[in-house]
Amino acid sequence: MLHKNFIAGEWVEGKSAKDNINPSDVSDVVGTYAQADKAQALAAIAAAKEALPGWAATTPQQRADILEAIGVELLARKEEIGKLLAREEGKPLMNGIMETARAAQIFKFFAQEALRVDGVAVPSVRPGVDITITREPVGVVGLICPWNFPIAIPAWKIAPALAYGNTVVFKPADLVPGCAWALTEIASRAGLPKGVLNLVMGRGSEVGQAMLDSRDVNAISFTGSVQTGARVAQSCAARGAKFQLEMGGKNPLVVLNDANLDAAVAGAVDGAFFQTGQRCTASSRLIVESKIHDAFVERVVTAIKALKVDHALKDGTQIGPVVDESQLKQDEMYIDIGRKEAELAWGGERLNRDTKGHFLSPALIINTRNDMRINREEVFGPVASVIKVESYDEALAVANDTDFGLSSGIYTNSLKAATDFRKKSQAGMVMVNLPTAGVDYHVPFGGRKGSSFGPREQGRYAAEFYTSVKTAYIAG
Repeated sequence: MLHKNFIAGEWVEGKSAKDNINPSDVSDVVGTYAQADKAQALAAIAAAKEALPGWAATTPQQRADILEAIGVELLARKEEIGKLLAREEGKPLMNGIMETARAAQIFKFFAQEALRVDGVAVPSVRPGVDITITREPVGVVGLICPWNFPIAIPAWKIAPALAYGNTVVFKPADLVPGCAWALTEIASRAGLPKGVLNLVMGRGSEVGQAMLDSRDVNAISFTGSVQTGARVAQSCAARGAKFQLEMGGKNPLVVLNDANLDAAVAGAVDGAFFQTGQRCTASSRLIVESKIHDAFVERVVTAIKALKVDHALKDGTQIGPVVDESQLKQDEMYIDIGRKEAELAWGGERLNRDTKGHFLSPALIINTRNDMRINREEVFGPVASVIKVESYDEALAVANDTDFGLSSGIYTNSLKAATDFRKKSQAGMVMVNLPTAGVDYHVPFGGRKGSSFGPREQGRYAAEFYTSVKTAYIAG
């Protein structure tokens, strides 16, 4: 079966097609998916533009009912779609099911937010004049999504875009079209008018660039690499389009001498290595006070040696494969850099399993300094480094000494240290005695510095990006 693009309410073939390969078993073709070209991307943009006035004029209840229907079906099919997710992206089956459930909850949350779009009436400083401040849709929104959360991230972009009356052109990552297609197919039966949601699968150089260049796309929400994010910003700024960027992270996890060692090790292993470290919120820099350092390293090595790395669908698998050969080679490159700069304590080797896949043992690099390359650049794999420090103040300084600022964490039993870190950490999200990865669906997501640009994603803060504020004056 050829899985087609969805443009103007119709399923249409692409100019070519591409097989979706399972990273746990490269002989397993998940499906064949259409590849759109520039012309089809422009057709999708035109369809979204044509549909915008009608969709923007719908009642909040109409939009809420449609989003609720999407959420209900996603939740009912979470095992099925979770398995698809595990096959195409490589995260363990339970993680795929949980991510699908999260996508469902996001749609259900924004179904209610569609009913909560409010405004303000204020008196003017001039007599006989009233002022209203309201929110309106920003317009046609282009959504460019990454491969590491193939259904949750599309959900947290599509759901608010639709809730606030925008129309959408959705480009999923080329590596993971399956979940994007499944989500769009569900949405296509939920009552959306034609052209409101358009799916264009294909290469960024064609489909993505067409979205960036089109003056009919009023806003772009992008999640991906720093390099591509810079291009998105440049293109949007040049034509005055609104843009939102979520990019990389080099997230610190501080472990102080007074921390619960068992909890700190568990949090570090979870944050750094689970879901193959392919999370922008992963704990890639483990900053540990000297008195607890050796015991911490020893326990982390013991813990990662015991992790089961295998096929995403196998019972008991804790870490699945790296997403593809290109990403695996990048991981290996950084492991080699870390080995030359410091010391590889354990891991970093390709693994053979019953099926041919992109399996890598989690790697821990020790005796590092914060100025080393391994601590400056995002790896995006199951790789973490340890930095020894002598005090809390040094730990805080090292944690903040980075070009990124997405997530940070600290393990400590000191209320004073925890409170100080929460206030002074230069990150958009701060975790105390929790892994750096893992956030709720109803609160804002985003960071500082080179990690993010523009309004936050998720929660009520999503309205800041997906709406435009209008101030109206009325003379009596």
